[in-house]
Amino acid sequence: MKNKILITSALPYANGPLHFGHIAGAYLPGDCYARFQRTRGNDVLYVCGSDEYGVAITLSADIAGRSPKEHVDIFHEINRKLFEHMRFSFDHYSRTTWGGHIAPTHQFFLDLLEKGYIEERITEQLFSTKDNRFLADRYVIGTCPRCGFVRARGDECPECGASYDATDLLDPKSRLTNAPLIRKETKHWFLLLDKFKDRLIDWLETKNWKPNVVNFIKGYIQELHPRSITRDSNWGVPIPLPNTEGKVLYVWFDAPIGYISSSMEWAQSIQDPDRWKDYWLDPSTKLVHFIGKDNIPFHGAIFPAMVMGQSVPYKLVDELPANEFFKLEGKQFSKSDGWYIDLEDFFERYTSDQIRYAIASNAPETSDSEFTWKDFQLKCNTDLLGKFGNLINRVLVFAKNNCGGVVPPMHTLQPIDKEFLENVHKMIDHAAANYESFKVRRASQVMMELAQLGNIYFDAKRPWLDAKAPERKPAMETTIACCLECLKAMALISYPIIPDTAGELWKMLGFVSWIQDVSWDHVAQQSIPEGQTLEEPKILFKRIEDEQIALEIKKLHTMAEKASKGKPCDYEPLKPAVEIDDVKKLDLRVGVIVSALSVPKSKKLLQLEVDLGFEKRTIVAGISQHYNPEDVIGQKVVVVANLKPATLMGIQSQGMILAGNMDKTLELLSVDSLPQGSVVS
Repeated sequence: MKNKILITSALPYANGPLHFGHIAGAYLPGDCYARFQRTRGNDVLYVCGSDEYGVAITLSADIAGRSPKEHVDIFHEINRKLFEHMRFSFDHYSRTTWGGHIAPTHQFFLDLLEKGYIEERITEQLFSTKDNRFLADRYVIGTCPRCGFVRARGDECPECGASYDATDLLDPKSRLTNAPLIRKETKHWFLLLDKFKDRLIDWLETKNWKPNVVNFIKGYIQELHPRSITRDSNWGVPIPLPNTEGKVLYVWFDAPIGYISSSMEWAQSIQDPDRWKDYWLDPSTKLVHFIGKDNIPFHGAIFPAMVMGQSVPYKLVDELPANEFFKLEGKQFSKSDGWYIDLEDFFERYTSDQIRYAIASNAPETSDSEFTWKDFQLKCNTDLLGKFGNLINRVLVFAKNNCGGVVPPMHTLQPIDKEFLENVHKMIDHAAANYESFKVRRASQVMMELAQLGNIYFDAKRPWLDAKAPERKPAMETTIACCLECLKAMALISYPIIPDTAGELWKMLGFVSWIQDVSWDHVAQQSIPEGQTLEEPKILFKRIEDEQIALEIKKLHTMAEKASKGKPCDYEPLKPAVEIDDVKKLDLRVGVIVSALSVPKSKKLLQLEVDLGFEKRTIVAGISQHYNPEDVIGQKVVVVANLKPATLMGIQSQGMILAGNMDKTLELLSVDSLPQGSVVS
């Protein structure tokens, strides 16, 4: 019986080109899962699309001198083509600016409003009299209300990591024009998320998700509070109420509804407008959201709450395989810093299967992982070429030269043959179990274990010796028939990860069907027909030479160096002069960091326990984009020990860690030779 499986990958923001870090988190795992489930004979709908509204887009479009629509049109097409190049098998790739996205978004709003989950409020927002408009936090800079940093952003201070509302900034200014801003009253609508706490907790108890995902969502739910779902802007889905011109729905509200509107557009494209309901309104459908860990709050709490507040019985998410971050040579991908891979240039030399396998084999499923050029070379040369491609070539060339280019008969099986075929079938089952449980990295390992199993068997049987003696021909034919069964299994289990290569192998084995149309169980259970004609063997992978990788590494560092030189050091202006007595008021002490934890829902904060010698203190520091928690444990630091306590993200911070900051690089001040408790003066 077919199962209905509805698969989504997080809608990529149409505000810039995607990179391999994005691909590793939400897209390759989703595509592998969709391909696998189709081979299992299940009824799969896999949707995605561009997320095209929001302040970040209007800001980037303003800077680029384009309208928001022109801006998203460019990046929607760039990212759509990348997905095609990477062979992603979306049933439909939509965009939130298509006309049909408005109706379901309005329905969500009106249902929540009618049921008392949305409340109208008058709030004070920052307003630019020069531009005659309200400015969202991304358009605002000012002085941090906590540490006094003079170029703090509208939502978070890059200096101390404090989070706040834009209206809390001191001396707020427009980021674009530097014009001063005033507070002005405006009307907005708030989603009363706190009313969903109990329902969300009860629902979450039914989920057997990764512990880190469940624990994060539980903590997030406990702190749910009313959240504004509207903006003063003309770029977005309009509010479906009278007298609301110049106001739109917040992008985080409408974006996940894009999964539904994408399904609706797909249904229209196949001339069956109500077909989307077969997935979204059927309780038996399995709904899987593939996301990166930064999207956990929206997909694990906020969007489920929005669905719970609907009159239409939409599906709630069943599986949430959130992945960690994927870095480049140990650092975050960053085009502005020149730390990225030019994908157009990349695909001039490498194939989609090479990068798909390299990402899959390092998939950030349980912790952050990274792409390195040396590892990419190793994966391509040792695994794809040396194990996988080598077995394919040696078996097919041997069959061409010694078996007339057809599948030979399988004669009496010896114990070694039986054990080999049993292990091949076990590998097929192992691969299926891992794809089913979203373990793409482990599935890629099974791929290579199967190839290695075939190479070991081929070497152990030594069919080249049997081919020399006519009386040993049955043994030789049996060996090759068994090896071809292994190749068939390799094509099957590798298809979700390296579909182009799997398809080529499938054709070389003489099958006239397309591999994407095969049944997993049928292929696993049925032997290749005896006498089937094998196609001419071809080389599937090319060696990547050391010189080429050296050039790639050099190119990466050259781009980073140019980016650094192209941006003059942005020295912070000196603060007003102070008296020596003011300096003496500070009590600076040496402390040792004894523990460190990431602060949930914050991209920048770490919760530190610092031993000052005479006591231990909890200090919240905005350093997580520069240091992992494990990196700072044991480090001696300088602490402002007499700073008044402040509460950040619900945690009381009892001091401040001193650090140096220049051009986005932050380094803790260290005093290794001084004992704890020492006075710094």
